[in-house]
Amino acid sequence: MTYQTHTLPNGLRIIYLQKKSEVTFCGITINAGSRDENREEEGCAHFAEHLLFKGTRKKNAREIINRMEDIGGELNAYTSKEETVVYAAAMKKYTRRMIELMADMTLHCTFPQKELEKEREVILDEIASYHDNPSELIFDDFEELIFKDHPLGHNILGNAKLLKKMNSESVSNFVKRCYQPHQMIVFVVGNLNFEHFVKWCEEYFVSESAENINEKQKRNPPEQYRAEKLKLKKKTHQIHTVIGNRCFDLYHPNRLPMYLLNNILGGPGMNSLLNLSLREKHGLVYTAESNYQPFTDSGWWCVYYACDERNDEKCEQLVLEQLQKIVDRPLPESKLRKYKQQLIGQMTVSRENTENLALSLGKSYLRFGKVEEMEEIKKQLENIQPKDLQYIAQEIFNEEQLSVLKYY
Repeated sequence: MTYQTHTLPNGLRIIYLQKKSEVTFCGITINAGSRDENREEEGCAHFAEHLLFKGTRKKNAREIINRMEDIGGELNAYTSKEETVVYAAAMKKYTRRMIELMADMTLHCTFPQKELEKEREVILDEIASYHDNPSELIFDDFEELIFKDHPLGHNILGNAKLLKKMNSESVSNFVKRCYQPHQMIVFVVGNLNFEHFVKWCEEYFVSESAENINEKQKRNPPEQYRAEKLKLKKKTHQIHTVIGNRCFDLYHPNRLPMYLLNNILGGPGMNSLLNLSLREKHGLVYTAESNYQPFTDSGWWCVYYACDERNDEKCEQLVLEQLQKIVDRPLPESKLRKYKQQLIGQMTVSRENTENLALSLGKSYLRFGKVEEMEEIKKQLENIQPKDLQYIAQEIFNEEQLSVLKYY
């Protein structure tokens, strides 16, 4: 990939990747998520993301929607623990319109109280619906367990009680504090003239001052971790289980080896070790997976499965046995080569999806100041040896350090 970058005087950074297409994908990645909320603001980052669509100094909610819908384009957004992303896709001749709209939404949103009241009900219903889905809710409860009393443990959707107290002023204060141009990345994938694109960004973003341009988001890392075991009565048909540990952050040298190890253990492939053991061999579960989520200063890894109550003990035993096998002996080099090729293939296929490519472009530039090229990733993977994964397994899969959360 050949990409171009530019930084505006107010600190906003731009990254452009050329791809021959009649469609442009672009967006804004903001270095602000649910972990940046104060205690009384839990849920504010997600609430603010919803309200970006509800009115600016120039447009009302209907005009914002129609600005993209009228040309057959798409406009969307999401909130994570550490980022808020607004992104769009449309025919390339409407790229300027997309940039104007997203700049207006993120920098000039007015948070009208009437719209806020309506959207509050939407989010409260979203929270209620989320509690009806144990296979998703359990990951939030797991984060709360391992990041106890830290913002990384807060549910992104927020606390219903606190949401009911929020008003236009409280949401506006969060946005003013966190949505600073120097904390934003504008990303674009398409077939454009880069100089024209920079001029459009200058036109729609230059009105914002360059004050505090060097001020960075102040984030406190989580306290020391202690393994815990917890059972929660949820009256679910199956027993849902998460077994996991704290893990490496985004900048740790073991990040890529951990991605590889996680993919081997319980990644999306049907040949993952957990799927072969729990489902294919023993027929005890429909889904058995593992997940690795790195943050800027911490991270977590876990195994998830759901099974009938009578099979719970057997499933947990099989999971722990599989982890112990990786701890006790390194993978054969021949198998490791196949697993490396599998991960490279998955990543290559994912990058063929232009939306995925554009979103990863924004996050990569925000976090690393560059784009991780596939050739660079391949070289790093080539250097990973079986003993490297074994050492990581001995640290992360240590049974004494594993937290266990069950819904029953």
